[in-house]
Amino acid sequence: MSEERYRVYSRYLQHKFGGKVYKLPVNLPGTCPNRDGTSGTGGCIFCDEQGAGFECLPDSLTVQEQLAANREYFRRRYKAQKFIVYFQAFTNTYLPFDRFREYIRAAAGGGDTVGIAISTRPDCVSDRYLDFLAVTAREHQLDINIELGLQTVNYHTLLQVNRGHTLAEFIDAVLRIKRYGLSTCVHLILNLPGDGMKDVIENAKILSALQVEYVKLHSLYVVKDTVLGEMYRRGGFVIIPLEEYVERAVTFLEYLHPDVVVQRLAGRGPYGKVLFANWGVSWWQVKQRIEARLAALDTCQGRRCDYLNGKALRKRFHEDTVC
Repeated sequence: MSEERYRVYSRYLQHKFGGKVYKLPVNLPGTCPNRDGTSGTGGCIFCDEQGAGFECLPDSLTVQEQLAANREYFRRRYKAQKFIVYFQAFTNTYLPFDRFREYIRAAAGGGDTVGIAISTRPDCVSDRYLDFLAVTAREHQLDINIELGLQTVNYHTLLQVNRGHTLAEFIDAVLRIKRYGLSTCVHLILNLPGDGMKDVIENAKILSALQVEYVKLHSLYVVKDTVLGEMYRRGGFVIIPLEEYVERAVTFLEYLHPDVVVQRLAGRGPYGKVLFANWGVSWWQVKQRIEARLAALDTCQGRRCDYLNGKALRKRFHEDTVC
């Protein structure tokens, strides 16, 4: 742990790679099995046609063209020294294997590329793709991590938001990724309709028990022209107050194993397309409020991580309760 009250991603990267590291987003032409009928139709109720790639360059550009443009921008604006190529939008391992292999190979070159992050779904992780990625990581000396959009461990909520998979597929994906020596980043929404504080705590416990390496948190934003957007317009659910989201984030961190790196505490929705996002304040202000609450409570990541390695035995025999 650094002097921060949680394990901050930017500091972790700087320590690991010895300089400023930034992600270069890449947008591939693709879709999702929850849209084309393989796992479902319509997609998740909160997702629009752009998916998570609203900050990316158009997918009509080649991987090399997108990387060149983004690399120059981040060097000029942020003095970036090293880069992680981030395949961000939609379900990238849902692409045909030959196309997927071509895109990854196009991203693997370059002396300032230290890693590749691949966004996908738990039900689109298989040995064939992972084996290729493990070979690529060794050949090019790259850190490769798979970003799994889980959103919640509550399998009832997963059904309600039309995720098209359950908790079992997520557990299988994490264990399979580990067998190939790759790392996992899990995306969570801490205030999905139907989820409460018990779900927040269970999110942290399951990620810790599975020894997930990274996590991304964000609050629910509501996008126009989505099922969730229509529910929001009709008053079909209530979004919790900002203060409650802050308490959920703090509690999540307290139960999260201290080794897990926190890539994000808050996100942002597509500009001009949201009906609700971050209670009308910037994502940066949400992050600051969480950090301020951690300080006010004099608490930190892992403070309540006492549930692994036989908690009942340790409690009975008065042993130290640590993860």
